[in-house]
Amino acid sequence: MPFSASTNTSTTVATPVQPPASRLFWRWWRKQSPSQQDRYATLGPLVSVLLFLAAIIAAFWYLRNEELEREQESVRRDTEVVQQQLRLRLVENQEQLLRMAREISLRQVNPEQFMHQASDFVRARPEIISLTWMQADASVKATHLALNLPMQPLQGLDLNDTREDIYDPLQQALEPKSAFKLARERGQPVYTQPYTNQLASKVILLHIPLIDRSGFNGTLVAEYSLEALMRYLVPRDVASRHAMSLVQISGQVLTSTIGSNSDTRPTFVHEVMVTPVGNGLILRGMGYRTSSKLIGNTLFWMVMALSAFTVWTLMGTLRHMRRRAQIQKTLVQETNFRRAMENSMLTGMRTIDLEGRITYVNPAFCAMTGFSEEELIGCVPPYPYWPKDRLDEFNRMFQQELLGRSPMGGVEVVMQRRDGSQFDARLYVSPLIDAQGDQTGWMTSVTNITEAKRVRDQLTAAHERFTTVLEGVDAAVSVVSVHRGELLFANRTYRLWFGANPDAHSQLTGGEAPLNIFGEDEAVDGFGGLPSQELTDAGSDSREVFMENVQKWFEVRARYVQWTDGHLAQMLIATDITARKQAEEAAARQAEKAQFTSRLITMGEMASTVAHELNQPLAAISNYCSGMISRVRSGNIENEQLIEALEKTSRQAQRAGQIIHRIRQFVKRSEPQRQTTRVRDITDAVIELAGFEMRRRRVTLNAVVANRLPLLQADPILIEQVLLNLLKNAAEAIDSANMPQSRRLVELRVQTRKNEEGDRVVEFVVSDTGPGMKEEMLSRLFEAFHSTKAEGLGIGLSLCRSIIESHHGRIKAENIYNGSDVVGCRFVCTLPVESGAASDFTDTVTPPANDLLADNP
Repeated sequence: MPFSASTNTSTTVATPVQPPASRLFWRWWRKQSPSQQDRYATLGPLVSVLLFLAAIIAAFWYLRNEELEREQESVRRDTEVVQQQLRLRLVENQEQLLRMAREISLRQVNPEQFMHQASDFVRARPEIISLTWMQADASVKATHLALNLPMQPLQGLDLNDTREDIYDPLQQALEPKSAFKLARERGQPVYTQPYTNQLASKVILLHIPLIDRSGFNGTLVAEYSLEALMRYLVPRDVASRHAMSLVQISGQVLTSTIGSNSDTRPTFVHEVMVTPVGNGLILRGMGYRTSSKLIGNTLFWMVMALSAFTVWTLMGTLRHMRRRAQIQKTLVQETNFRRAMENSMLTGMRTIDLEGRITYVNPAFCAMTGFSEEELIGCVPPYPYWPKDRLDEFNRMFQQELLGRSPMGGVEVVMQRRDGSQFDARLYVSPLIDAQGDQTGWMTSVTNITEAKRVRDQLTAAHERFTTVLEGVDAAVSVVSVHRGELLFANRTYRLWFGANPDAHSQLTGGEAPLNIFGEDEAVDGFGGLPSQELTDAGSDSREVFMENVQKWFEVRARYVQWTDGHLAQMLIATDITARKQAEEAAARQAEKAQFTSRLITMGEMASTVAHELNQPLAAISNYCSGMISRVRSGNIENEQLIEALEKTSRQAQRAGQIIHRIRQFVKRSEPQRQTTRVRDITDAVIELAGFEMRRRRVTLNAVVANRLPLLQADPILIEQVLLNLLKNAAEAIDSANMPQSRRLVELRVQTRKNEEGDRVVEFVVSDTGPGMKEEMLSRLFEAFHSTKAEGLGIGLSLCRSIIESHHGRIKAENIYNGSDVVGCRFVCTLPVESGAASDFTDTVTPPANDLLADNP
């Protein structure tokens, strides 16, 4: 506005004389505030120094880049010129050599003529050391060596010639020999890798194949000196400007136009392949940086001018700063202290004058609202952080604030950020008094209570949900203080079953809760120093407890928790499992009945076989007794013969008694009882019982029982029932399929091994040579009431599975394949061996099947 007024005045009033520029500057300077003067005085030197540095850096960078680009371009151009010279010379020589090779192949040149042509060829080309005529067997037929050392033509030379006056380029190096073979295979000119020849020179060879009607007839070998190539083919003007080197692809320098002992690193390098050689031979051009007077002169005058401007600016700044140093020292300290306090506060501060205009906001307030300080300073109601739908409410509160009627405890409001989101805040208003004691406005502190309010609401809702859930569960939940033994919490189910009595909690935990162990002094913490994780995990395993007072079974889980007051407490969850226990007991009784029924069914099926087995020893006893009676009456029997006959009769009676005892023991109903059992006893009993069925069905039983098997904790009668059922099923499968006698075999194999988890188990394997089973039946083989027999009840294998799993073992069935044909079936049962279980060290050898199933006398 002042500038506009002065402009209008200048257009209407004529001024005869314009003031000088210095007077206008000082007039403008005096109008500035002290802080603005300090700012300008400080910015002057800073701007001049920055301009100074920027100018130097820009000029140096520009000139240096220009110089580097020119030098790099020069190195590249000279390198390509030398490459072109080398390529033209090598191509020209290769064409001449091809012409000579063609004449040799057509047999138009003999060795003597070759020596004259080679002499003329080498004399005109100083880069070539030798020219050699190699035969197909890699022997030298003729060679010409440069340096005025020609060799006589050699004819009929073979690889065994050892004369020292012959120069053979293939004699000591492997690379020429491989190139010779490559030229013979490809039939094209081949360059070798660089190597050191007999004359200690770095050379490469060019093999030109000699091919006539009969095929490969040798090569024409030209030996190039790399040093001579660089000496004679690099132009002098190029060599005077830049260094040229021939290097291998590995980086090894072969030759160079400068000394090899130069330690100066080149600034510019350009590398190109040497064609048509290839084979990793690289031409490297190198340039070295030189100084320029232009850069020095330019920088000198630029530094002088900018330095003079900087000195003048700084001197003016120092004169001004001396006058205000003392005043600003105290002001800066106080300002920094107050600003540090304001910036460290999380509470937003806002100051308004008596008219409601915002005069100050701190960074915390700006962060809360999302508006910058420049946007808020000078604002009047309605403020930008007031929600648009609550302007009337905020206006009423603002009027109360101006009148000094704001509540002392503050007021909760909803404020709006710049992005439109809202947050809850609490405002505290206090009057703002100046140094003279007059009120100049109001100071308002703003606290963001969104998170605190959200947490408070969540805690309230969580407590309600927690109480509702625990009151509705069917299990009894209780929490007892470890220090005081007091019942801190009990849900509805706990109160219904046990009342508000903590004794039931102790009974359910088995008296494990350390109640009242600290006495009355709660300050004593007996668990001090113990890991909190160990305490909270203690007692987390479940247990089953029977409560006499309510006649119920409970599954109890207890663990230590930290209660809301910080003290240690024990939480218990007791679930009623009475119905489950009753069902388990009923299932156990039914399983016992099923086991007994299965044994009766098995023995019923074996009744005829058992009768036949008993008939044999009884018939033998009758025969022995009749024979002895007849001989005694006739008087032609001696005492020894009578004793022998009586002993045989006794053995047959014992045999019959053993058969009857084994059957009674197997059929006898008894409670399942696990005991330490020898595997050998189980297998012997099963083999004896199964032998009846095997002989009846004309099936051979082979039993392979390992020695020193570990002792098992098992019910031997139940395990015998499983094995007998599997053996009987195997014999029935073979007999029902009418298998030939060669395939009427059943094998019982018992051994120890480790399962997938790495635990030791005893493995019982029953294998037969029957027809096997269908794949769809294998998956349902162990289901209850599912049978593979037409007259089967379907409980035998299901019961076997129940018995094995009750012993924590596993059972499975699978077909035996020979290629794609099924040649039998295999049942595998495994029983776990308890850690530390003893082994049966009775060394017994399992007799063969014929001994196990021996015929009666």
